[in-house]
Amino acid sequence: MDEAKLRSLLSELIAADKARLLTGADFWTLHPMPKIGLRSLVLSDGPNGVRGTAWDERDTSLLFPVASALAATWDRAAARTAGEMFGDEARRRGVHVVLAPTVNVHRSPFGGRHFENFSEDPLLIGEIGAEVVAGIQSRGVAATPKHFVANDSETERFGYDAIVDDRTLRELYLKPFERIIAKASPWVLMAAYNSVNGSTMTENSVLVNDILKDEWAWDGVLVSDWFATRSLQAAALGGLDLAMPGPKSPWSDGKLAKAVEKGEVPEAVLDDKVLRILRLADRVGAFEDSEPGGGGPPEEARPVIRRLAAQGFVLLRNEIVSGAPLLPIDRKVAKVAVIGENATIPAVQGGGSSHVSPPHVVTPLDGLRAALPDADVLYQRGVRHRRLLDVIPAAEVTDPDGEGSGLRVDYLGADGEVLESELRGTERLLWLGGLPAGTKSLRLRGNLRLDVDEHVFGVNGTGGFRVELSGREVLAADVVRADGIDDPMGDMLEPPEQRFNVVLVESDLDDAGRAALTVEFTPESLDALVAVGIGHRAREWDDASELAAALAIARDADVAVVVVGTNDEVETEGRDRDSLDLPGAQNELIRKVVAANPNTVVVVNAGSPVLMPWAADVPAVLWTWFGSQEYGDALADVLLGEVEPGGRLPTTFPAELADVPVPLPGVQPVDGELHYTEGTLVGYRAYEDRGVTPAFHFGHGLGYTTWEYLEAVAGGEGVRVKLRNTGDRAGREVVQVYAAEPLRLAGFAVAEAEAGAEVSVVVDVEPGAGELRVGRSAGDLRIGAAKSP
Repeated sequence: MDEAKLRSLLSELIAADKARLLTGADFWTLHPMPKIGLRSLVLSDGPNGVRGTAWDERDTSLLFPVASALAATWDRAAARTAGEMFGDEARRRGVHVVLAPTVNVHRSPFGGRHFENFSEDPLLIGEIGAEVVAGIQSRGVAATPKHFVANDSETERFGYDAIVDDRTLRELYLKPFERIIAKASPWVLMAAYNSVNGSTMTENSVLVNDILKDEWAWDGVLVSDWFATRSLQAAALGGLDLAMPGPKSPWSDGKLAKAVEKGEVPEAVLDDKVLRILRLADRVGAFEDSEPGGGGPPEEARPVIRRLAAQGFVLLRNEIVSGAPLLPIDRKVAKVAVIGENATIPAVQGGGSSHVSPPHVVTPLDGLRAALPDADVLYQRGVRHRRLLDVIPAAEVTDPDGEGSGLRVDYLGADGEVLESELRGTERLLWLGGLPAGTKSLRLRGNLRLDVDEHVFGVNGTGGFRVELSGREVLAADVVRADGIDDPMGDMLEPPEQRFNVVLVESDLDDAGRAALTVEFTPESLDALVAVGIGHRAREWDDASELAAALAIARDADVAVVVVGTNDEVETEGRDRDSLDLPGAQNELIRKVVAANPNTVVVVNAGSPVLMPWAADVPAVLWTWFGSQEYGDALADVLLGEVEPGGRLPTTFPAELADVPVPLPGVQPVDGELHYTEGTLVGYRAYEDRGVTPAFHFGHGLGYTTWEYLEAVAGGEGVRVKLRNTGDRAGREVVQVYAAEPLRLAGFAVAEAEAGAEVSVVVDVEPGAGELRVGRSAGDLRIGAAKSP
């Protein structure tokens, strides 16, 4: 539909119609406008996958590698593939607008949503982000780069004012958005919660009207982050186009239309916003009679996700043990010890709004056992590090009403009557936008398979709990939030937990060895986010004996694989990290396993940098991010050498806490202000400026072969780099070109070659980069780029 037709449709609307289109109809959808043939647009969270309009574990979505893992591929084609899969998922689920990708900067490793962002370098963010956007929009679905702009911390995220000088803002924080707009023309952008230099981003006319819409000539829709719209007139004049969620906002209930009638908001401003909405609707097919694809997540996506995950794994270290590098592991290995909590409860996504419910998760233990059917693959947890008790497996819970496995959820009215009832999973249950109409409380019921013994249970959520087990009341308590947690998503991001012990005897169990559990829960708030969960642990955990059992299987194994990491409690929206240490006693576990067996591989399952004080003592370290629903199979592929560990670090890993360029105070506002005093010295730029050597440089990553850089020639087409695979197997190399003074990434390209073969690649380079150096990372620049004659 051309612009003239869109303007013709606009002319058919009165001010009230126009204003109605600019606030959501509910949490995820926009109002239709039948008089012009406009259907309702559907929006969905998306950085890890496309969740849809409900937070329901039964409604599954493909779970992709997190953004940092995708950026670690340094591969534009891989990013485009991921974007296309996002778009296909959105079409399947009837979603028109995916709220992804997140393109803020890895300003500090303490940032809570570090995992959800691509990189510390604006060029890498822009290149990978543009391909994701292009891939999504190739399917007729809008992408939404976010959060515009300087939204790089989670502490006091709704109100802090980022104080950033113009040069830093332009060179570092605006640059990814600018590049993505120039290369991929995203149809939607999201305005951040925070302010920049005194003006909240939903009202920031300088950054939105002057730069985004005028200077960059961007013609898309600027949507608020959810609940970020704070005013009527200032937001309207500041360039915001769509206030979410609905149905209430400062613009709803006729307030915006009335402001136009009174001359407080020019009608031309209103018309521009509505024209952008109509343009978006046309781009995503909302004027057409189209239906979602339907069905479950496609099975054919599994090998693609598996390949993408492996391609982002970064081999940090691989030393020679007994005459050869420890990795890859010989497939003929007889006995493998797999140790660590993350081997069976892996972190495959971070906490917060990016969460989706995948159709399955392949654990590292599952993946290795499937890949080594003839080996003896033993497992011990070793140590615990999660705050909440483990989720009760759905297979261990049956519905009291006889309809299958899981928890029966009854929605109760004011007099305790059952308004609705449904069978749900056993993981934490979430309702965004409140409970069904009339619901005053919840009752969760299930029959648990348990032993006669002492058990530890926990309920989590904010509100009143009453728990019965086998007809006995075992808990009656009000559970409240911890002090200092005032985020409206707090019950999802950091739920309080009340634990209690129960001793079961024979009479507590039925003939099938099951105990009847009933949890009555009255949420503190009924009309916003509601979250509730149940955890369990059989008897008290014995740290010493569990660690001893782990060390015993390590000593007796040909190789030990220790899977350590963080989880969605540590890395989450709504809260910045307060430590870069692995949680719990995992560092001690690694040291003791290595001492017990020198053939030890440490697999780190984390989305953001952690300190690794043991790294120099471990022969092989593989960084695997939050690895998607296919994590375990991808891990087995890499550990056994079926696939090259293709990743290179998109961010610098510090050796010591003192090395971090923007340490913990740098993500914590003072008196409401967050000063970016470091300027452009973020990540590898800061390490270079200070002459500090990190644990692992930006761009670092080993493969299963070696490379010789032969020559680099700079000309009009970029930098042509010739290199040779000097190893004994085919391999993949990420060729990186840097401006020398000051050190800046100027371009990159992927090279592939068979063993012994030479290959040439052309690297497009940013203009005006000056003297160029070429190599494998910011800390391994091997040759200069000569000027072509």
